[in-house]
Amino acid sequence: MLDLIILSLHFFLCFLIAVAIWRGPKDVDLPSSSTGTVQMEPDGLILIGKEDDIKRSGRVTAKVNGREVVVFYHEGKFHAMDSRCYHEGGPLRLGEIEDINGQACIVCPWHKYKITLETGEGLYEGINPLEPSPTPQWQSKGVKQRIHKVTIDNGNVYVSPPDLSVSFDSDYFADKYKNSGDLAMEKQSNSQAAEKTTAQKCFPPPPPLADRSASQC
Repeated sequence: MLDLIILSLHFFLCFLIAVAIWRGPKDVDLPSSSTGTVQMEPDGLILIGKEDDIKRSGRVTAKVNGREVVVFYHEGKFHAMDSRCYHEGGPLRLGEIEDINGQACIVCPWHKYKITLETGEGLYEGINPLEPSPTPQWQSKGVKQRIHKVTIDNGNVYVSPPDLSVSFDSDYFADKYKNSGDLAMEKQSNSQAAEKTTAQKCFPPPPPLADRSASQC
């Protein structure tokens, strides 16, 4: 009888823990960053994080007016752009930085599209068929990725809100991932993992059929 009471209390406590996790704090539509909470300054600039922290990490992703922005620190300079590639929405925060014709470029991890950090131009390698011996050369497709202005002040890194009066190809994926981007997906997956772990602890799977048969003998 005592064992039954203890077992009932155990399941009841596990149920309360699961309910607490399910009803826990929900994500709100506020700017957020892996370096901390993004804040709107009186002059309209959006605080991304500490200069030294971003220099150490090399890059950081944040929400600026609801859209995902990635800030890179490369060779002594800060660069900010929409975090989703203009081509098909690949996560630029996971890409490698390469030097192409003296220009630092982020390479999309999905389809290897090259985008300059300074201007947001898409680069491609092409040839001039009119040349006697055509050789591939890097050429520009024009500005495809939205670039965000970075301001450094008193050891802090700020990004200016985007000027939406001018459109870029990357705007499509910036809007698409506003509510389901990397930041939101990471938070959701962490929450689901916590719920799954709790459920496994509270409700362990039944023993194999062979073991149950043996215990009934």
